[in-house]
Amino acid sequence: MSSENRNPQPIHQDRKFAVPVADRVKRLPPYLFAEINRLKYQKRRAGDDVIDLGMGNPSDPPEDLVIDKLAEAARDPKNHGYSEAWGLLSLRRDVAGKYFKQWGVRLDPEREVIVCLGSKEGFSHMCLALMGPGDTAIVPAPSYPAHLYAVALAGGNQILLEVADSEKFLSNIAYTCQHLYPKPKLLVVNYPHNPTAATVGPEFYGEVVKLAKRYGFMVISDLAYADVTFDGYKTPSFLAAPGAMDVGVELTTMSKGYNMAGWRIGFCAGNAEMIRALATIKSYYDYGMFEPIQIAAIMALRHTDAAVEAQSRVYQGRRDVLCDGLERLGWPIERPRASMFVWAKIPEPWASQMTSFDFSMKLLKEADVAVSPGGGFGPAGEGRLRLALVENEMRLRQAVRQIGRCLGHAETAKRVSGEVKAAGVDT
Repeated sequence: MSSENRNPQPIHQDRKFAVPVADRVKRLPPYLFAEINRLKYQKRRAGDDVIDLGMGNPSDPPEDLVIDKLAEAARDPKNHGYSEAWGLLSLRRDVAGKYFKQWGVRLDPEREVIVCLGSKEGFSHMCLALMGPGDTAIVPAPSYPAHLYAVALAGGNQILLEVADSEKFLSNIAYTCQHLYPKPKLLVVNYPHNPTAATVGPEFYGEVVKLAKRYGFMVISDLAYADVTFDGYKTPSFLAAPGAMDVGVELTTMSKGYNMAGWRIGFCAGNAEMIRALATIKSYYDYGMFEPIQIAAIMALRHTDAAVEAQSRVYQGRRDVLCDGLERLGWPIERPRASMFVWAKIPEPWASQMTSFDFSMKLLKEADVAVSPGGGFGPAGEGRLRLALVENEMRLRQAVRQIGRCLGHAETAKRVSGEVKAAGVDT
């Protein structure tokens, strides 16, 4: 036996193993809100009462009859097996019924509607079904992160076009298609828009369909905030535009108007071939949603229209309280016509002194109010904040008071504090 074998080298058990993650993971940037979330967690651990306007996470529960139906269905032993990836046909029929009642759109529930694990999952898997290396998608800017990175994870490239002016957005789509080779394969539209709350009229989608047919691209419409509208505004559907079913699909969700965010229930409807492609991907990735949730969703779609309308009025009241308060602090505010967000410019002198991330950290550190920095949605969002309407009106008044103190608006903060006390809230 050789001396080499008689004296084997020790194995270093503490040597760190380098995990060779996929390139698609390496392409993702660090989570932009991680530092804010870390500080928010630390402050709450220390006992600070942080008012969280950062995430669009509905804070109100669904209707009792929906919860009761979930419990009833969950007690039925027949509802605990695997569910089909397409979703229950009866639920898809009710989605088709809502489309016809709300927008006059006729859908075949067997071929043109599929149930998703939230609209975010549906969007991500649809990108995987449509996109590949070398393909390009036009994505709205500022950008909801899932719109960017679902394309990236599918191997595609993104071209970002600003959405503030819808006419300019349309002309930029045409210009891009005329000058880019190969031409874009996919257009993402998102109105009411997250994060800016920008809205459009039905004529916008007619122009989108014309461009799609002229230049040969597909369309995904993310209609997540269809049920949250203010001041008489009604959200149009892309699928209601003539010819839309030829070129695209639309995603909707029960997260917002129905207060079912944690239930993760959404839908994709539209072009049958695109829906079939999504179903193929989903059949490999999941078995479909827990059936009691689908049964409860049927109950919500059939019996809670009045509650959805009432929830919009709740959000409108919160919008008015927050915007009134910020305007008293001297902020330039554009009141949204829809969505759960106020997209506010950072006021001077701070706008010229710090980034949106730095200003957001200032509000969190000094005012105990968490918001989302506009820069977290890309360069087009810099100079802005996104404030979610997820706290009740008293908490929103309290947030304005604390922001006023933080920014040195002593008299305004004092006045707002008096309003909060008059309303019976401990300050």
